[in-house]
Amino acid sequence: MRPIRVMVWGENRHEQVEPSVAKIYPDGMHNAIRRGIEHWLGEKAVVTTATLDDPEHGLTEEVLAGTDVLTWWGHTAHGEVSDEVVERVHRHVLSGMGLVVLHSGHWSKIFTKLMGTTCTLRWRSANDRELVWTVDPTHPIARGIPHPIEIPAQEMYGEQFDIPTPDELIFISSFTGGEVFRSGCTFRRGNGKIFYFSPGDQDYPVYHHPDVLHVIANGVEWAVSDRPEREVPILLRYDMGDFFNGHGYRGAMHNKESGEESAE
Repeated sequence: MRPIRVMVWGENRHEQVEPSVAKIYPDGMHNAIRRGIEHWLGEKAVVTTATLDDPEHGLTEEVLAGTDVLTWWGHTAHGEVSDEVVERVHRHVLSGMGLVVLHSGHWSKIFTKLMGTTCTLRWRSANDRELVWTVDPTHPIARGIPHPIEIPAQEMYGEQFDIPTPDELIFISSFTGGEVFRSGCTFRRGNGKIFYFSPGDQDYPVYHHPDVLHVIANGVEWAVSDRPEREVPILLRYDMGDFFNGHGYRGAMHNKESGEESAE
Protein backbone atom coordinates (compact mmCIF):
# COMPACT_ATOMS: atom_id res chain seq x y z
CA MET A 1 0.00 0.00 0.00
CA ARG A 2 1.28 3.47 -0.89
CA PRO A 3 2.29 5.67 2.06
CA ILE A 4 0.02 8.57 3.05
CA ARG A 5 1.38 11.77 1.48
CA VAL A 6 1.14 14.41 4.19
CA MET A 7 1.84 18.13 3.80
CA VAL A 8 2.34 20.00 7.10
CA TRP A 9 1.63 23.68 6.48
CA GLY A 10 2.74 26.27 9.02
CA GLU A 11 2.55 30.04 9.06
CA ASN A 12 6.06 30.15 10.60
CA ARG A 13 5.92 33.81 11.67
CA HIS A 14 5.97 33.71 15.47
CA GLU A 15 9.08 31.54 15.35
CA GLN A 16 10.89 34.15 13.26
CA VAL A 17 10.11 37.25 15.33
CA GLU A 18 9.53 36.10 18.92
CA PRO A 19 12.60 34.69 20.73
CA SER A 20 10.43 32.91 23.31
CA VAL A 21 8.66 30.97 20.57
CA ALA A 22 11.91 30.26 18.72
CA LYS A 23 13.31 28.81 21.93
CA ILE A 24 10.43 26.33 22.16
CA TYR A 25 10.35 25.58 18.43
CA PRO A 26 13.83 26.36 17.05
CA ASP A 27 13.03 24.93 13.61
CA GLY A 28 9.36 25.88 13.62
CA MET A 29 6.11 24.36 14.83
CA HIS A 30 5.63 22.79 11.43
CA ASN A 31 8.72 20.66 11.90
CA ALA A 32 7.66 19.65 15.42
CA ILE A 33 4.34 18.51 13.97
CA ARG A 34 6.10 16.76 11.09
CA ARG A 35 8.31 14.80 13.49
CA GLY A 36 5.30 13.79 15.55
CA ILE A 37 3.44 12.44 12.52
CA GLU A 38 6.54 10.61 11.36
CA HIS A 39 7.00 9.09 14.82
CA TRP A 40 3.44 7.82 15.15
CA LEU A 41 2.81 6.75 11.55
CA GLY A 42 6.31 5.58 10.65
CA GLU A 43 6.53 4.03 7.21
CA LYS A 44 2.80 4.55 6.67
CA ALA A 45 3.40 8.23 5.85
CA VAL A 46 5.73 10.47 3.86
CA VAL A 47 5.66 13.93 5.42
CA THR A 48 6.79 17.24 3.88
CA THR A 49 6.41 20.84 5.03
CA ALA A 50 5.59 24.24 3.55
CA THR A 51 5.23 27.73 5.01
CA LEU A 52 3.48 31.01 4.30
CA ASP A 53 6.55 32.66 2.79
CA ASP A 54 7.24 29.92 0.26
CA PRO A 55 6.24 30.74 -3.34
CA GLU A 56 2.46 30.25 -3.57
CA HIS A 57 2.74 29.37 0.16
CA GLY A 58 4.19 26.04 -0.96
CA LEU A 59 0.71 24.95 -2.05
CA THR A 60 0.92 24.80 -5.81
CA GLU A 61 -1.52 22.80 -7.89
CA GLU A 62 1.13 20.12 -8.34
CA VAL A 63 1.82 19.89 -4.60
CA LEU A 64 -1.86 19.65 -3.66
CA ALA A 65 -2.52 17.06 -6.35
CA GLY A 66 0.16 14.93 -4.71
CA THR A 67 -1.10 15.47 -1.14
CA ASP A 68 -3.45 13.04 0.59
CA VAL A 69 -3.77 15.08 3.79
CA LEU A 70 -2.91 18.71 4.50
CA THR A 71 -2.43 19.95 8.08
CA TRP A 72 -2.87 23.68 8.72
CA TRP A 73 -1.55 25.97 11.48
CA GLY A 74 -1.93 29.74 11.20
CA HIS A 75 -2.46 32.62 13.61
CA THR A 76 -1.05 36.07 13.07
CA ALA A 77 -1.14 36.29 9.27
CA HIS A 78 -4.40 34.72 8.11
CA GLY A 79 -5.00 37.76 5.90
CA GLU A 80 -1.74 37.24 4.05
CA VAL A 81 -2.83 33.88 2.68
CA SER A 82 -3.61 34.32 -1.00
CA ASP A 83 -7.28 34.00 -1.94
CA GLU A 84 -6.17 32.12 -5.05
CA VAL A 85 -4.39 29.52 -2.91
CA VAL A 86 -7.41 29.27 -0.59
CA GLU A 87 -9.65 28.55 -3.58
CA ARG A 88 -7.18 25.93 -4.75
CA VAL A 89 -7.07 24.19 -1.36
CA HIS A 90 -10.87 24.43 -1.08
CA ARG A 91 -11.32 22.70 -4.44
CA HIS A 92 -8.94 19.92 -3.46
CA VAL A 93 -10.72 19.34 -0.15
CA LEU A 94 -14.08 19.09 -1.93
CA SER A 95 -12.41 16.67 -4.34
CA GLY A 96 -11.21 14.37 -1.57
CA MET A 97 -8.02 15.74 0.00
CA GLY A 98 -8.05 15.42 3.79
CA LEU A 99 -7.58 18.52 5.96
CA VAL A 100 -6.45 18.68 9.60
CA VAL A 101 -6.88 22.18 11.04
CA LEU A 102 -4.96 22.96 14.22
CA HIS A 103 -5.49 25.44 17.06
CA SER A 104 -5.78 29.03 15.76
CA GLY A 105 -6.31 27.68 12.27
CA HIS A 106 -9.98 27.89 13.28
CA TRP A 107 -9.88 31.46 11.96
CA SER A 108 -8.02 30.68 8.76
CA LYS A 109 -9.58 31.59 5.44
CA ILE A 110 -9.81 27.95 4.40
CA PHE A 111 -11.55 26.76 7.59
CA THR A 112 -14.08 29.61 7.72
CA LYS A 113 -14.82 29.07 4.01
CA LEU A 114 -15.44 25.37 4.54
CA MET A 115 -17.53 25.93 7.69
CA GLY A 116 -19.56 28.90 6.39
CA THR A 117 -19.55 30.54 9.84
CA THR A 118 -17.38 33.04 11.75
CA CYS A 119 -15.56 30.25 13.64
CA THR A 120 -15.06 32.67 16.55
CA LEU A 121 -14.66 31.46 20.12
CA ARG A 122 -13.93 32.53 23.70
CA TRP A 123 -10.24 32.64 24.67
CA ARG A 124 -7.85 33.58 27.46
CA SER A 125 -4.13 33.73 26.76
CA ALA A 126 -2.95 33.31 30.36
CA ASN A 127 -1.17 30.05 31.17
CA ASP A 128 -3.79 27.43 32.00
CA ARG A 129 -4.09 23.66 32.38
CA GLU A 130 -6.12 21.86 29.74
CA LEU A 131 -7.69 18.43 30.10
CA VAL A 132 -8.73 16.83 26.80
CA TRP A 133 -11.54 14.34 27.43
CA THR A 134 -12.42 11.59 24.95
CA VAL A 135 -16.18 11.51 24.38
CA ASP A 136 -16.10 8.99 21.51
CA PRO A 137 -13.58 6.28 22.42
CA THR A 138 -14.69 4.13 19.48
CA HIS A 139 -13.56 6.68 16.89
CA PRO A 140 -10.30 5.88 15.00
CA ILE A 141 -8.84 9.27 15.97
CA ALA A 142 -9.20 8.31 19.66
CA ARG A 143 -7.29 5.03 19.20
CA GLY A 144 -4.54 4.72 21.81
CA ILE A 145 -5.24 8.13 23.32
CA PRO A 146 -5.30 8.43 27.15
CA HIS A 147 -8.42 9.72 28.88
CA PRO A 148 -7.89 12.51 29.59
CA ILE A 149 -4.83 14.07 27.99
CA GLU A 150 -3.33 16.51 30.48
CA ILE A 151 -1.65 19.58 29.00
CA PRO A 152 0.02 21.49 31.86
CA ALA A 153 0.50 24.79 30.01
CA GLN A 154 -1.89 26.00 27.34
CA GLU A 155 -4.05 28.89 26.16
CA MET A 156 -7.75 28.61 26.99
CA TYR A 157 -10.27 28.13 24.18
CA GLY A 158 -13.91 28.06 25.28
CA GLU A 159 -17.50 27.99 24.09
CA GLN A 160 -19.29 29.41 22.28
CA PHE A 161 -17.38 28.09 19.30
CA ASP A 162 -19.28 29.31 16.23
CA ILE A 163 -19.00 26.29 13.98
CA PRO A 164 -21.68 24.12 12.37
CA THR A 165 -22.73 21.09 14.39
CA PRO A 166 -19.85 18.64 13.87
CA ASP A 167 -20.43 15.36 12.11
CA GLU A 168 -18.57 13.71 14.99
CA LEU A 169 -17.46 15.08 18.36
CA ILE A 170 -14.44 13.16 19.62
CA PHE A 171 -12.84 15.36 22.28
CA ILE A 172 -13.95 18.12 24.63
CA SER A 173 -11.56 20.15 26.78
CA SER A 174 -11.94 21.67 30.22
CA PHE A 175 -9.93 24.45 31.84
CA THR A 176 -9.34 25.66 35.38
CA GLY A 177 -11.66 28.64 34.88
CA GLY A 178 -14.56 26.24 34.36
CA GLU A 179 -14.68 26.67 30.57
CA VAL A 180 -15.29 23.79 28.18
CA PHE A 181 -14.55 23.53 24.46
CA ARG A 182 -15.27 21.17 21.57
CA SER A 183 -11.59 20.58 20.97
CA GLY A 184 -11.70 17.67 18.53
CA CYS A 185 -14.38 17.29 15.88
CA THR A 186 -14.86 16.16 12.32
CA PHE A 187 -16.69 17.45 9.26
CA ARG A 188 -17.25 16.25 5.73
CA ARG A 189 -17.33 18.67 2.86
CA GLY A 190 -17.85 17.31 -0.63
CA ASN A 191 -15.62 14.25 -0.92
CA GLY A 192 -13.15 15.53 1.70
CA LYS A 193 -12.81 14.80 5.41
CA ILE A 194 -11.82 17.52 7.91
CA PHE A 195 -10.56 17.17 11.49
CA TYR A 196 -10.24 20.18 13.78
CA PHE A 197 -8.05 19.81 16.89
CA SER A 198 -7.48 22.79 19.15
CA PRO A 199 -4.49 22.13 21.47
CA GLY A 200 -1.33 23.89 20.27
CA ASP A 201 -0.57 27.53 21.06
CA GLN A 202 2.77 28.98 19.96
CA ASP A 203 3.68 30.16 23.48
CA TYR A 204 3.66 26.67 24.98
CA PRO A 205 5.43 23.41 24.07
CA VAL A 206 2.18 21.64 23.17
CA TYR A 207 3.56 20.29 19.88
CA HIS A 208 6.20 18.42 21.86
CA HIS A 209 3.46 16.62 23.85
CA PRO A 210 3.42 12.99 22.65
CA ASP A 211 -0.32 12.49 23.17
CA VAL A 212 -1.20 15.66 21.22
CA LEU A 213 1.02 14.51 18.38
CA HIS A 214 -0.57 11.07 18.53
CA VAL A 215 -4.02 12.61 18.06
CA ILE A 216 -2.79 14.62 15.06
CA ALA A 217 -1.25 11.51 13.51
CA ASN A 218 -4.48 9.58 14.05
CA GLY A 219 -6.37 12.49 12.48
CA VAL A 220 -4.13 12.38 9.44
CA GLU A 221 -4.68 8.66 9.02
CA TRP A 222 -8.46 9.06 9.38
CA ALA A 223 -8.66 11.96 6.90
CA VAL A 224 -7.29 9.96 3.96
CA SER A 225 -9.98 9.51 1.31
CA ASP A 226 -11.13 6.00 0.51
CA ARG A 227 -12.24 7.09 -2.96
CA PRO A 228 -10.24 5.69 -5.89
CA GLU A 229 -9.57 9.13 -7.40
CA ARG A 230 -9.98 12.80 -6.57
CA GLU A 231 -13.11 14.41 -7.97
CA VAL A 232 -15.44 17.27 -7.04
CA PRO A 233 -19.05 16.05 -6.69
CA ILE A 234 -20.85 16.89 -9.92
CA LEU A 235 -24.46 17.19 -11.03
CA LEU A 236 -25.53 14.41 -13.42
CA ARG A 237 -28.78 13.90 -15.34
CA TYR A 238 -30.32 10.41 -15.51
CA ASP A 239 -32.84 8.90 -17.90
CA MET A 240 -35.69 6.73 -16.64
CA GLY A 241 -34.33 3.31 -15.71
CA ASP A 242 -30.73 4.48 -16.17
CA PHE A 243 -29.28 3.65 -12.74
CA PHE A 244 -25.57 3.57 -13.45
CA ASN A 245 -24.60 6.02 -16.19
CA GLY A 246 -25.09 9.71 -15.54
CA HIS A 247 -25.07 12.28 -18.33
CA GLY A 248 -23.15 15.54 -18.19
CA TYR A 249 -25.09 18.66 -17.16
CA ARG A 250 -24.45 21.88 -19.11
CA GLY A 251 -27.24 24.07 -17.73
CA ALA A 252 -31.04 24.18 -17.43
CA MET A 253 -31.52 25.43 -20.98
CA HIS A 254 -29.51 22.58 -22.49
CA ASN A 255 -30.92 19.48 -20.77
CA LYS A 256 -34.46 19.19 -22.07
CA GLU A 257 -35.85 15.66 -22.23
CA SER A 258 -36.25 16.05 -25.98
CA GLY A 259 -32.67 17.18 -26.53
CA GLU A 260 -30.64 14.12 -25.68
CA GLU A 261 -27.67 15.12 -27.81
CA SER A 262 -27.32 18.48 -25.99
CA ALA A 263 -26.67 16.72 -22.69
CA GLU A 264 -23.71 14.72 -23.89
